[in-house]
Amino acid sequence: MEGEQNPKGRSSFSMSNLPDFSNQGYQLVRELGLNRTHGRVTYEAISSRNQQSVAIKQFQFAAGDTRWSDYDTYQREIQVLRGLNHPGIPRYLDSFPTESGFCLVQEYKNASSLAVPRSFSPEEIKQIAVSVLEILVYLQNRIPPVIHRDLKPDNILVDDEINVYLVDFGLASIGTGEVTMSSVAKGTLGFMAPEQLFHRQLTEASDLYGLGATLICLLTGTKSADICNLIDDDYRLNFQHLVPRFSLSWIAWLEKMVQLKVKDRFANAAAALSAVQPVYVVRTPVADLSQVRLDFQAKKLGEKLTQIVEVSNSVPETILQGMWRVVPHENDPVPINSRHSWISFSQVSFQANYFRCRVTVDTRYLQADRFYERDLLLSTNSHPQEQLVKVNLQTATVPLRKKKLPLASLGLLVFCSAIAAWWQAIAWSDLVAESGSMGLFVAVFVSVFVAIFGLTAAVASGAIASLVTHLRTKFKVKYRLLDKVVAFLIAGVVAWFAVRFGASFRTGETTTASLALVDVVLFLAVFQGNKIAQICHQRGFSRSLAIAVSCLSVAWGVTLGLGGQVGWLHPAIATATIAIGLPLVALTIYPPLERARLIANYRSFEARQQLIKP
Repeated sequence: MEGEQNPKGRSSFSMSNLPDFSNQGYQLVRELGLNRTHGRVTYEAISSRNQQSVAIKQFQFAAGDTRWSDYDTYQREIQVLRGLNHPGIPRYLDSFPTESGFCLVQEYKNASSLAVPRSFSPEEIKQIAVSVLEILVYLQNRIPPVIHRDLKPDNILVDDEINVYLVDFGLASIGTGEVTMSSVAKGTLGFMAPEQLFHRQLTEASDLYGLGATLICLLTGTKSADICNLIDDDYRLNFQHLVPRFSLSWIAWLEKMVQLKVKDRFANAAAALSAVQPVYVVRTPVADLSQVRLDFQAKKLGEKLTQIVEVSNSVPETILQGMWRVVPHENDPVPINSRHSWISFSQVSFQANYFRCRVTVDTRYLQADRFYERDLLLSTNSHPQEQLVKVNLQTATVPLRKKKLPLASLGLLVFCSAIAAWWQAIAWSDLVAESGSMGLFVAVFVSVFVAIFGLTAAVASGAIASLVTHLRTKFKVKYRLLDKVVAFLIAGVVAWFAVRFGASFRTGETTTASLALVDVVLFLAVFQGNKIAQICHQRGFSRSLAIAVSCLSVAWGVTLGLGGQVGWLHPAIATATIAIGLPLVALTIYPPLERARLIANYRSFEARQQLIKP
């Protein structure tokens, strides 16, 4: 508690100049404030009983312009404080006489009075008003009510956390019926209600005038001693022209607090508190954005994409004004006539409390398959005055279809073909041993013949299945399974002929049955190879390249399988492995290399067109 402070709030006396109250149980620390006119000095002290900080207010009878009647103020304050228990009122602790006067001991609050120049935000001033009103509600709810009668900046303490304390109850009255008959009004000019100034009956609205005048001083930056500069000839406080930014409802609330007639003010502190709670202090709109990040995903080149940003203001008695612009970026061209090269707004500026802005990005001038980040800036008359909206844009991919061979399926095709050919080579080992190269030629011929039969079966079954689908659709037959059944029947017939053909070259039932199974495996591998060729064609490869990859895969598998039995270093096997493997590898790595080349050409095209970089 620092009532009656000097400007710095520090003692101008050394420790040796401080009075000695050790006999009363207090060790003085420093002087907090001095009122020479009325002979009052306030000290901070330490209680010897509990080592707690206390505030000691000393009344010196022989100092300044004091009168014995002023002693009554101390007696009145003690009388009032003894019955009060509120966190916003420093508690009465003790009192004792001294050689030169009388001392009052209260709870110490590390807070400065509002008379000390400080800076508060409008909302903090409203918080101070609410806190003081809550204290007044407590005082007015007592029976009988307590009227402070000296509400002014000097008697309101506020700490750094905006905790508020009301001090100096020397002029307080218990009950509203007291009328002072002295020729001198008790209170402070400028902060006394007219009924108090003219010795009329006090009411619960009397303290509201002093609080309203205090708040006006804080809002206008007026010192307590200069408040009379705001009073006109009719004794009215004129302050409206000094607070142009504050809301009309806040100004109206303050005007009602300092009305000259009691009936025109709030009836009591509770009514004033209820009225101030929903009031907006600052007459500044608030810009609320529906979203602060816009994510765009283009699916095709040159596409225009649009999103909506809703801007709203919910503060009464205000109109939101705003303007959109794109924050400059090093890669963007200089705007022409304030228009951005690829970001536009449905309306750049607006004046409304609700506004829907369409933000459009034009990807015609941007590079393909790139990620762009830009910032939009909304400047308004709200607080804060500027707000950022992030724009994230992923442009469409390069207009080249991705071609990717089904490498896993091709690998399986090579493996199956190799196993089938290896098994064939085992069965033909005697023929190869007897006939040498001619026997090997016969083995390869039979395997290739079976493979050709398989490919023929695949093509034939596919053609027959397409024909069945066409007929089924034409005659509105719903059984789709019929297409596959017919295709497998055709493939089965061709497979049967292929197996019979291979069996004619073999002797023995066991060998024939075993190799027939091998022929079926090889036949199915080639059949699957045709399916793989169709998949490749669907992925964008030419039909000839797709068939070539499948055929080469089967042929390479057959060669590797035969090499597993005959030996991979055999001249014919080695030559076939290299002759078939090199084209197959070339066809496999060709698609990504070709795509990389086309992308490089497209990037060169973008550079020539001077498209905007990310």
